[in-house]
Amino acid sequence: MKISKNKFVSTEYELFVDGENGGELELMERATKEQPMRFVFGIGMMLQKFEDNLIGLEAGSKYEFTIEADDAYGDYLEENIIDLDRSIFEINGKLDDEVIFAGNIVPLVDSEGNRLNAQILDVNSSYVKVDLNHPLAGETLHFKGKILEVRDSTEQDLNEFLGYGKCSGCGNDCGDNHECDSEHDSHHCGCKCN
Repeated sequence: MKISKNKFVSTEYELFVDGENGGELELMERATKEQPMRFVFGIGMMLQKFEDNLIGLEAGSKYEFTIEADDAYGDYLEENIIDLDRSIFEINGKLDDEVIFAGNIVPLVDSEGNRLNAQILDVNSSYVKVDLNHPLAGETLHFKGKILEVRDSTEQDLNEFLGYGKCSGCGNDCGDNHECDSEHDSHHCGCKCN
């Protein structure tokens, strides 16, 4: 069976980025045969250029390709580093320092309800400085891998990957499929599970 729209795909791969000053490629991420990357092809889970390079492959096929930054996560933009008022991250006037600390990645929701991850760069008494750039922004991506499985996707696959039946806030099967609103704090959704 060949990879095409709505097929379930399992793959092992290594993802490299260019080394500093044009040096040797650096390994950024690895999916193994024991812990492969799994996705449903063509539903928007993966970068378009990633899927373009896999279409038509079948189990056992090996691949190796490069995706330029413009076709991956775009340029690294300084304007995506912003200061947010510390109170946004506080619960009852306190900051959870087990979650909010320099180097940690935290989920945020923008004013249009889009979810994004932010890396915390600095925390002080007034603000939390975050980087909204994707961790791979500005990087050329080099993939090398092997397709492990291609099959028709099931309703269960689609539910799992599209998040149906999962709480949009906590990820558990609580049946509370609400969208978080602007009233919620940065790390509790207010669903039945919390």
